[in-house]
Amino acid sequence: MAYTQTQLDALEAALAKGEKRVTFADKTVEYRSVDELKAAIREVKRGISEQAVASGLWPGAPRQIRVTTSKGF
Repeated sequence: MAYTQTQLDALEAALAKGEKRVTFADKTVEYRSVDELKAAIREVKRGISEQAVASGLWPGAPRQIRVTTSKGF
């Protein structure tokens, strides 16, 4: 699912206020617990990061280059 920064902002604002009900545009979601709300925030952050990597806005995992040398004895 494509997440937006607006959705993330609304989730974080609800967490900061201690609310468990979040409204996005025309949808309202009520979470059962704060832990469930925190899990939703983690999921949205993960989704936004994946979208950024897929679109090339943010580089993916760092690459490693290993160089080995020897004197040839």
